Amino acid sequence: MSTPENTTSTPGTAFEDIAWSAPLCSEGANCFRFGRGADGRAYIGTTGSAAYVTDSAEALRALIAAVKAGAADHLLA
Repeated sequence: MSTPENTTSTPGTAFEDIAWSAPLCSEGANCFRFGRGADGRAYIGTTGSAAYVTDSAEALRALIAAVKAGAADHLLA
């Protein structure tokens, strides 16, 4: 994530105030979902937890592209 604004569990945004997508699940219990707040920020969170990561939609899109391309495998270890 490229901006200094990225955070985890932003105190100013309640988990319930985020419009979450349906969970995306891979093998086992590895489920996550994307969300968007009224302020236009993007969110990624896991199911079953109130923790999330937030940044601009462009920054999270770049992170997802890097993970899919294998350029961020070191973050998954």
